[in-house]
Amino acid sequence: MRLLHTSDWHLGRAFHRVSMLDAQAAFIGHLVETVREHAVDAVVVSGDVYDRAVPPLAAVELFDDALHRLAALGVPTVMISGNHDSARRLGVGAGLIDRAGIHLRTAPAEAGTPVVLRDAHGPVAFYGLPYLEPALVKDEFGVERAGHETVLAAAMDRVRADLAGRAPGTRSVVLAHAFVTGGEPSDSERDITVGGVAAVPAGVFDGVDYVALGHLHGCQTLTERVRYSGSPLPYSFSEAAHRKSVWLVDLDAEGAVRAERLDCPVPRPLARLRGALEDLLADPALTPHEEAWVEATLTDPVRPADPMARLAARFPHTLTLVFDPERPPDDPDVSYARRLAGRDDQEIAEDFVAHVRGAGPDARERAVLRDAFDAVRADDTLREVAR
Repeated sequence: MRLLHTSDWHLGRAFHRVSMLDAQAAFIGHLVETVREHAVDAVVVSGDVYDRAVPPLAAVELFDDALHRLAALGVPTVMISGNHDSARRLGVGAGLIDRAGIHLRTAPAEAGTPVVLRDAHGPVAFYGLPYLEPALVKDEFGVERAGHETVLAAAMDRVRADLAGRAPGTRSVVLAHAFVTGGEPSDSERDITVGGVAAVPAGVFDGVDYVALGHLHGCQTLTERVRYSGSPLPYSFSEAAHRKSVWLVDLDAEGAVRAERLDCPVPRPLARLRGALEDLLADPALTPHEEAWVEATLTDPVRPADPMARLAARFPHTLTLVFDPERPPDDPDVSYARRLAGRDDQEIAEDFVAHVRGAGPDARERAVLRDAFDAVRADDTLREVAR
């Protein structure tokens, strides 16, 4: 069976205030053409179809167009909700859409109920594990501790139990939206840390033939059977080095995997430039970046006059400007933002406690802070879904 694995469309998202809707429409067209050209048997979309729980109308219309075009090809599509989607909204009408060969899996309770497709070698069971917010699904899976690994492990227990009751030789594909150990994140993914832990080990998915992951925006191979497709378009400058693509996966009669990366159309390359303003304006080596979307970091010790206008004269698609003067590390003018760079909320809060009290929090106090951050994030998720 030949699969096309994609994820993280984030329909409705902009790139530094630049609308990506035309680029997203071009990707949908490319996806449909790829399915046709490569004789794909099934499409899998591993979450974050939309960029937010209540997407703009134009994004909904584009999604509707994608569903109609995929259904018209007669190629089954299996998709799950991600942490940016409203699972309940995305799942509206799933039973009816199912009849058109578009299988939406957004309910945690359905984790062990597969979509079963067939090829010349027999059945392939597709299990959809939507994004599982631990605090919201722990009761469904009967786990005491709300953590990503515990809820995903419980969901996979249901998958393996169902698979064990099927005909011998049934092959299996799992769609999941999670941060799996070994994956490389970027700046554009929403933090899903719970209890100080965001990642789950790849071993959680043992026992199935292929795991189609979503959430991380870089295309990655964790094992031959566990892969991220990444987002088809860039959504932050931290993705400047990414090669945007989808996976074309062949699953043979025995469940062995062969995968090939197929490039996606990107509207404009990304460039992260750093240096003094005059150097950036004069350096001939930067000529290839003149048509790119540019993030410029200026290292001038004194902020130059009209930097954005002057940069835009050479790099007309400059979108962000960062000032990072080259100064000694102990310089008192080092910015607050630089001091916080790379630190998560827990670390910042612990540093604040140490600053005002003269000593950092003890183990019990760190646990209280961790629980507070987890509770706030779970509450934010509930509020977003309820909107």
